[in-house]
Amino acid sequence: MNVPTNLFMWIMACLPIIVLLLLMIKFQWGATEAAPVGLLITIITGILFYKADIRLLASESAKGIWSALIILLIVWTAILLYQVADEAKAFLVIRNGMRRLLPNELLVVLALGWILESFLQGITGFGVPVAVGAPLLIGIGVTPLYAVIIPLLGQAWGNTFGTLAAAWDALVMSTGLESGSPDYLAAAFWAGLFIWLWNVITGLVLCWFYGKGKAVKKGLPAVLILAVIQGGGELLLTQVNTTISCFLPSCIALVVLFLIGRMKMYREEWSLSDSPIMNRTFTSGTSDEAPADMSLLQAFVPYILLTALTMVVLVVTPVNKFLGQFTLGFSFPETSTGYGFVNQAEACFSPLAPFTHASMFLLLSSLAGIVYFKKHGWIKAGGTKRVFARSIAMTMPSGIAVIGLVIMSKIMGGTGQTMVLADGIARILGKAYVILAPVVGMIGSFMTGSNMSSNILFGDFQVTTAGLLHLDKAAILGAQTAGGAIGSAISPSKIILGTTTAGILGSEGQVLKKIIPITLTTTLLIGAIVFVSVIL
Repeated sequence: MNVPTNLFMWIMACLPIIVLLLLMIKFQWGATEAAPVGLLITIITGILFYKADIRLLASESAKGIWSALIILLIVWTAILLYQVADEAKAFLVIRNGMRRLLPNELLVVLALGWILESFLQGITGFGVPVAVGAPLLIGIGVTPLYAVIIPLLGQAWGNTFGTLAAAWDALVMSTGLESGSPDYLAAAFWAGLFIWLWNVITGLVLCWFYGKGKAVKKGLPAVLILAVIQGGGELLLTQVNTTISCFLPSCIALVVLFLIGRMKMYREEWSLSDSPIMNRTFTSGTSDEAPADMSLLQAFVPYILLTALTMVVLVVTPVNKFLGQFTLGFSFPETSTGYGFVNQAEACFSPLAPFTHASMFLLLSSLAGIVYFKKHGWIKAGGTKRVFARSIAMTMPSGIAVIGLVIMSKIMGGTGQTMVLADGIARILGKAYVILAPVVGMIGSFMTGSNMSSNILFGDFQVTTAGLLHLDKAAILGAQTAGGAIGSAISPSKIILGTTTAGILGSEGQVLKKIIPITLTTTLLIGAIVFVSVIL
């Protein structure tokens, strides 16, 4: 390979990413609008400066489309499951049930802004926890601004292994990690460790928001217990099965939360009258909208079924082996650029096992939820049609963005642009780059709106940079996706989703002002930990 790595070629490799940043940050474009422009620039630079031919571009584009479709199956079915519960007003039942069972107001805030968010992120993601959490928090008297801030922070820790590990799978796909390999397990371990740190910080910050030192002291036991279950449980499960490593601990934390509510220090009514995040003049008038005959357990029926399906198929080895033998994939020929940058032939590129794929569990649970809720009269006539229409409408914008970004990533990698980009940064920063590795992940989430897209866009870049600097690839990838998870809290698309459902559209700057210091400080702390671990 003789790709030049001079300043001009490095700038050309940077150009698609720079344009994405400018369009999304300076001109406030969404990922849906910006991704096609970035893709077009990537194609142009690939042809004009990296000597890629049409055959290479077509091959890499086809790989990108296939990879994106696998991801979008999860996106659509995850949103479908949310729409089923929303149509049946199950989330209102969940809100009212938690308020009755938890007399401690701080626990209710943690329940609706952190634990429920974690549970929803474990299953759905893609902004759904923020869309659900903001109005639920307003329903218990949280001021609209904090009703957006709290779920943004609360859902962030689940943005790597949540949505049945969609973002993690995207990282694996974009970097070529082999499932179960030492590098795979090591990267998952690092990611789990960093995310656990963020999980603890999240719980403490939410307590601080509610009542500063008094609330931190009151909430500390609950936060530590829940963080051990969520972050610690996820860390352990990353070494067993990444698909359920966020989902299962989130389910357990949801149950344990109610047990914590029975502890001596939490079972009595408690609140702070001067809490800065609570509107004490607020009176909820929406409780009657919830179906009076739906119990809290019934509201969770689709998610209980999802838990059972996931556990049986993924944990019971004979079932997993039988269903996993059915796969679908495509072969691709070897391609190369005029500089001799070679993409090896693929006999079966990124094979899809449909019966063990997360989308299958989500789809079956969604369909079962429709049947169950309709049988009890909670989904009215025309409800099923509305559920499918809304889920498709919500998926379309993210679909365009994901397809564009995946193809862009594949072409950048296949033409050698990612290699040149990484080589340039490695030469300039040297091993000090390690500190900024998680910041790259955070910027990716800020740019694209999701940790999944960040991992797609920068995963291969991180691996290449780590190789050039002779650094631990696993630690760098763990920092990348942990930074991406934290960065999801400052994603403009998710913030807008929250401000819209909270009725404060236009307040995005106020939200960012509160969140950026927390997210950036934690991300740099993770970078410092990686630096100490792999350099010193």
